[in-house]
Amino acid sequence: MRIAFFEIHEWESQHLQEKLSEHQTSFFPGKIQDADLSALQDVEVLSVFIYSQVTARVLESLSRLRLLATRSTGYDHIDIETCRGRGIEVATVPSYGENTVAEHTFALILALSRHVHKFYVRVSAGNFSREGLTGFDLKGKTIGVLGVGRIGLHVIKIARGFGMEVLATDIRQDPFLAELMNFRYVPAEHLLAHSDIITLHMPYLPSTHHFLNREKLALIRKGALLINTSRGGLVDTSALLAALDDGTLAGAGLDVVEGEQYISEEQAMLRSEQPAEVLREVLQDHILFRRENVVFTPHNAFNSREALLRILDTTVENIRGFLQGAPVNLVG
Repeated sequence: MRIAFFEIHEWESQHLQEKLSEHQTSFFPGKIQDADLSALQDVEVLSVFIYSQVTARVLESLSRLRLLATRSTGYDHIDIETCRGRGIEVATVPSYGENTVAEHTFALILALSRHVHKFYVRVSAGNFSREGLTGFDLKGKTIGVLGVGRIGLHVIKIARGFGMEVLATDIRQDPFLAELMNFRYVPAEHLLAHSDIITLHMPYLPSTHHFLNREKLALIRKGALLINTSRGGLVDTSALLAALDDGTLAGAGLDVVEGEQYISEEQAMLRSEQPAEVLREVLQDHILFRRENVVFTPHNAFNSREALLRILDTTVENIRGFLQGAPVNLVG
């Protein structure tokens, strides 16, 4: 069985080779859309990460492909409809970093609440003044958690440890958990209007595209913080910039932004035609990054050694299960 992995580091390839030694494995550091697809005609299992755009063109070039195993929870980088039409199964990694992403969420919150990033810049320039950089306690503040899945629940656990009040919004509600963990389910509009910190942990779907738009952001309590470690497309970037400009938001901690997949390819973009929407997203991202009250990490919330190993091991389980006729973690 030929299996091809893309967006792979050397240490990851060594780990995967040991786990899948009975198969012919190929490893590529780049993205699938940049590969010579003619050399992959015999690939039956393909594994990618989030920056590989598995389009209809890519799928049509891989005539023997049977399984697409993405090493991520989300799958918006994959043309699911084309996969279904060609009988290609898609497997994901539904659980690998509940605590990892939740911890990173609070790293962003604390960076903003205690001005850590601003102090770093000052001290690097030899300025040890605390003037104008008084922070605030998390204890007693209200955090609003949009999406109470595995990651959202870990965020709630940590928030309760800080002594925070917790509001939550989710299409599925578990009253027992709410009572046990001492949080309240409320409509999204109530959460936005009554939270000091709002954090996103929702899946990105057509129905959640720009979930936070101008109308919803206008409901936010003035001076709140917004944290997004989920997907950039959940937030309308132009509306986010406007909310930061008018003081509705005092700051934003972002691990994801719209158009993030293009940021590392800007030189190549300048040499080719791109839709105006793509160029607009990249420009807006740069405007965001220049703001003092925005902390950005480049889709790094998942990136702990432990979480990366869990991703690899779950991907191996997905591949083995499929090949043994007992597939797991398939997209419905």
